[in-house]
Amino acid sequence: MRLSHHIAISILSVAVFFIVWQVAATQQWVDPLLLPSLTDIGLTTEELLADGYRQVPLWEHIAVSLARALSAFAVAIAIGIPLGLLMGLSDGLAAVLNPFVQFLRPLPKIALIPLAVVWLGIGEASKFFLIFIATFLSVVVGAAAAVDRIGRSRIRVAQTLGASRKQIFLRVVLPDALPDLFTTVRLSIGIGWTSLIAAEMVAASSGLGWMVINASAYLRTDIVMLGILLLGGIGYVLDLLLLGLQRLIVPWAGKE
Repeated sequence: MRLSHHIAISILSVAVFFIVWQVAATQQWVDPLLLPSLTDIGLTTEELLADGYRQVPLWEHIAVSLARALSAFAVAIAIGIPLGLLMGLSDGLAAVLNPFVQFLRPLPKIALIPLAVVWLGIGEASKFFLIFIATFLSVVVGAAAAVDRIGRSRIRVAQTLGASRKQIFLRVVLPDALPDLFTTVRLSIGIGWTSLIAAEMVAASSGLGWMVINASAYLRTDIVMLGILLLGGIGYVLDLLLLGLQRLIVPWAGKE
């Protein structure tokens, strides 16, 4: 399927979804308390842009959440990718770290909130930790798997030709692993972004996750839906940016 057709179909499907949503809400097929119309959400957006939510401007809620998430993503990727690659290249290191990584990775991160508060307090450090750990563990596992996927015959050929360990890593391992590393980062950032709400449950007073949780306590479904749309939209934009970066840096991905 051509890219233009793919984009057109995607736009059409989203448009149909929103039209059905608007009709269902305005015709009250669903209780407006459960499903506010897009018109009501638009009016709520105007209200929040003008007055903010709980004395905090809407743009600040967005900026705070992005700052928390992106800082944690950057550190998780900077540490997780090298560690995962080392685990993939070293069976000994993998044997030492895998039990801890595989134990913590499926653990619901919301279960770590009490420990995060005890260890790091109720400030930004605990929020950073929760987003970081969710992203970091997935990055490590994906990076190690990217190395495992590489054909060992290529490495043996490079060794036979006299390549050093550094040359093997830079010219064989890394180019072959890069497409999988980008996929890993995309998936890990998605997982980390979903942990934002859990992180902002820790004594927050701003942020999109906190706004959604707080609004739900007052049955402000319009604000909850707006927050969900913003969270999903920002997550989608982050993924598109990573996909564009992948096509720029790894143009050979999927062309073998």
